[in-house]
Amino acid sequence: MKDPKSEQTQGCEIANIWEVLGRRWTLLILKNFCTKEVIRFNELKRSLSGISSTVLSDRLLDLEREGLLSKKIYPEIPPKVEYRMTPQARELESIINELRKWADRWKSPQLQKA
Repeated sequence: MKDPKSEQTQGCEIANIWEVLGRRWTLLILKNFCTKEVIRFNELKRSLSGISSTVLSDRLLDLEREGLLSKKIYPEIPPKVEYRMTPQARELESIINELRKWADRWKSPQLQKA
């Protein structure tokens, strides 16, 4: 017999990941991790034209809470913080690459004429 409480908890977890992935900037942040193993905060901010530090910080925290990113803080001054995708998030890499390919096809001149 299935535990309804367990199914409800799992449903909430799935809904939460969709909510996180659907937030503005999240997929672009993850796309950057597909090309680099480790990224520091300011490097990521420079690659995302128009994102504020507050929003970037919030999105990174959301992704960390969902287990998609890990954060390493080095005990030095000024603080050095590195982010990397977790193995769980690496599974998203092929999906993100397929989205990129789709977007490239979608914006191709042949399709825009149709």
